[in-house]
Amino acid sequence: MTSRERVLAALERRPVDRVPVDFGGTRQSGIAAAAYHRLRAHLGLHGRRPVRVFDLFQMLAEVEPDVAERFGADCVGLYRPEVAFGLRNEGWKPWRLFDGTPVEVPGGFAPETEPNGDLVLRRNGEVIARMPRDGFYFDRMEKYPGALHPELERWEPPRLDGATLEHYHRQAEALFTGTDKAIVAPLGPPYELFFGLGQGGFEQWMLTLATEPDYVRALYAKLVDAWLDNLHAFHAAVGDRVQVLQICDDFGTQRAPFLSERLFRELVQPAYARGLAWVHTHTRWKVMLHSDGAIFPLLPAIVEMGVDILNPVQINAAGMEPRRLKDTFGDRLVFWGGACDPQRTLAFGTPAEVRREARANLEVFSRGGGYVFAPVHNIQANVPPENIVALFEAVREFAGAAAG
Repeated sequence: MTSRERVLAALERRPVDRVPVDFGGTRQSGIAAAAYHRLRAHLGLHGRRPVRVFDLFQMLAEVEPDVAERFGADCVGLYRPEVAFGLRNEGWKPWRLFDGTPVEVPGGFAPETEPNGDLVLRRNGEVIARMPRDGFYFDRMEKYPGALHPELERWEPPRLDGATLEHYHRQAEALFTGTDKAIVAPLGPPYELFFGLGQGGFEQWMLTLATEPDYVRALYAKLVDAWLDNLHAFHAAVGDRVQVLQICDDFGTQRAPFLSERLFRELVQPAYARGLAWVHTHTRWKVMLHSDGAIFPLLPAIVEMGVDILNPVQINAAGMEPRRLKDTFGDRLVFWGGACDPQRTLAFGTPAEVRREARANLEVFSRGGGYVFAPVHNIQANVPPENIVALFEAVREFAGAAAG
């Protein structure tokens, strides 16, 4: 099978020659630049240009094609030219992470260093992002509509412009014809309808959500109107070259959902369902929801609103045990992730422990199809290269055992 055929078969629960793999195909299945630098050295890939940071927000590395092939990656991402903070990924220049790792960053990236050593990014004089001294990624500081509480009669969410649509068209064509990978494209509403909408004032947004349902519905209506305009334009630009549409929103903490199932069904679900109904009516795309946390109680509603795929499958969150997920939702959801506990085993375990846990999760999630192997969110900066190799060796060994 080609990678694209393999992923599509898994998404449709048809037989596959091996479990498909995602390494670097999304901004939630990638690898921190520092960890990638060490991984390249471990693999003996010396003498290359410095690691390129394509996502400044999370400080994620651009995974090079030969490294992706080394680990059996079957997916590739289709992104805006400005992946983070409105800075175009061009004009690359040298820079160093706090730990001294040499990297390349976009030419427009010019953080200020504060007296305490923190790095900040400004827009129009306002701090929009901050990386604490010796930190690994930025925290967003800018306020989004849920925190700003805009007057809806005077406010409009952003639409995709012609230049961005032309970029999507060219890149989708290049990826579709130049690779055999499944293409994943993130294109949710202009803002996440729950968690991201409250950026810069989440407590205020939660109060609004709980006490002003009519305002929230009106805000959601405007956001989904913009999303539908963007979806229509995006589909005209890329067509069926894209296989997976990704939406991102975080509905859970590690112990429980952020909001009740009742509130989710009354406010959030109908808004997302309106957009996803258009997707399923007018395109062949499968819909992936990226949501961290303990969201098991919300999964029936998430399925009903039109989600086909769940990522990152945070198996160490409360109630998110692999067998429970597969037994309860395996006929309705494809699981994309869930390979190994990222906060304990992957970061602090031995390679043998990583391989053993990943193999056990493969046994559960791959049963009956409907599974794409990937780390639980991005591989963080502190993960040893030996553990990364062991993680992906597990899926190769699993494929070999199945073939045997």
